Amino acid sequence: MERTERRAGWRLEHTYARLPELFWHRQDPAPAAKPELVILNDRLAVELGLDPGALRAPAGVEALAGSRLPEGAEPIAQAYAGHQFGWFTMLGDGRALLLGEQRTPSGALVDIQLKGSGRTPFSRGGDGRAALGPMLREYIISEAMHALGVPTTRSLAVVKTGLPVIRETVLPGAVLTRTAASHLRVGTFEFAAWRGGREALRALADYAIRRHMPEVSGDERPYLAFLREVIDRQAALIARWMLIGFVHGVMNTDNMTISGETIDYGPCAFLDEYDPDTVFSSIDTHGRYAYGRQPAIGAWNLARLAEALLPLIHEDEEKAAGLAEEALAEYPGRYERYWLKGMRAKLGLFGEEAEDGELARDLLELMRRHRADYTRTFFDLTRGRPEETAMHGTREFGEWLERWRNRLGRQPQTEAEARRLMESANPAVIPRNARVEEALEAAARGDLSVMERLLAALAKPYDPEAADPLYAAVPPKPDRPYRTFCGT
Repeated sequence: MERTERRAGWRLEHTYARLPELFWHRQDPAPAAKPELVILNDRLAVELGLDPGALRAPAGVEALAGSRLPEGAEPIAQAYAGHQFGWFTMLGDGRALLLGEQRTPSGALVDIQLKGSGRTPFSRGGDGRAALGPMLREYIISEAMHALGVPTTRSLAVVKTGLPVIRETVLPGAVLTRTAASHLRVGTFEFAAWRGGREALRALADYAIRRHMPEVSGDERPYLAFLREVIDRQAALIARWMLIGFVHGVMNTDNMTISGETIDYGPCAFLDEYDPDTVFSSIDTHGRYAYGRQPAIGAWNLARLAEALLPLIHEDEEKAAGLAEEALAEYPGRYERYWLKGMRAKLGLFGEEAEDGELARDLLELMRRHRADYTRTFFDLTRGRPEETAMHGTREFGEWLERWRNRLGRQPQTEAEARRLMESANPAVIPRNARVEEALEAAARGDLSVMERLLAALAKPYDPEAADPLYAAVPPKPDRPYRTFCGT
């Protein structure tokens, strides 16, 4: 396959491909019929050391579409497994290819992946393609998550391929260029334990430690320390999801990264009304991945990682299990600390008092009972407008407000300082489900202006003065429950 010119700035390395071939398969992307750039993330390109102008040129667009390889690319499909809705399955990149790892100007190593680039040996009968709508959706949500301060994979570009994709209907095909700290997953370790044996598992774990947490390599039990670090990162990540009202929708173990980044924006969505039982995904018929169950599912997934790592944690199987159980037992406390720290910020609370958790949970229960909008309630409190919340006028909310104001009054910080803390934790704008759909529908008609306005609003979520009123407002309640789809 023809390669692009060097001037785009590609500096691709291939550390993952130095693992045993068990973990990957060499594969070229399928060429696009008529590549057409839809959107390019110029700022991210510069961070990666790439020239946006070169990427917009015909050769650059062809590289982003999979029709031409960037200089130095050695594309591979990665192998992994996963528990999908609780059932173990052998998986792998069925419609994605890792071009390599870009060495950025800051020295970081960042995966460059094409999603929707054609069939691989792991496609399991699928066409390996992606439709334009889901790829634009991932672009919007992942960049919104980044702006919200949540660790996430990022989106560099979306390119239309000029090829049809058949789902329920015929849709325009597209390729998303995704970046990530890496695409190592809990499911990658499950795959290694199931198919590779102890040495392959050790090679993968050593690689993950070198790439993501070299500080644990000198630990007496480095693989146990590695497990603890992944537990901590996931506790912090899921707490952030809960604090902004994000529902991932498909928390299979192949969608949990070792790095602690959010990955896979298929059936995800954000809460409007606060309800822990909220499920958006059309395929989550039993509510396994409901909003309120996400912390518990995180623990379940981490237990699967611990099981895979047992042969490395200790030579004695019983002792390995005991050490792993001790590490897993730390997860609930770590999650609670991260969540409560974030909730204190959302309420403008400095320091720590024993009743803070109860104060926060009592507010959430009031929001649930009164079907209050999650984001807007905290925004109204931030702006000093509790009378605009759905609970205003009720005795219970009046009592809660008095408790909250008393708590604020016991701290030495000023009201202005408390408000600044709240503004840093309570976004004025999130990717509202209705607004995302509106942008995608317009893009399908060839009108990108709606998406561009939405992206501009999402870029500064914590700046209430810059908030676009259209996107800061609570959309009208839909006629029927909002449903999301995985796009495959």
